[in-house]
Amino acid sequence: MVIGKEIKMAKFYPVLKKLSLAGFSFFAVTFAVYYFNLDMKLTAAMEPVLEYFYDKVDRDQHL
Repeated sequence: MVIGKEIKMAKFYPVLKKLSLAGFSFFAVTFAVYYFNLDMKLTAAMEPVLEYFYDKVDRDQHL
């Protein structure tokens, strides 16, 4: 009985290790985005491109 449980745990540890590594990596990336304000820097870099397409849209202006 104990041997079977050890085999199940031996299969579980690599999965747990990979999940922990993935979770820590996700946290590190999202923390770096937050700390350096990268989301707003990306938005500022994309703004001219977005404005170009937005300004080309025909509008129906009625006052």
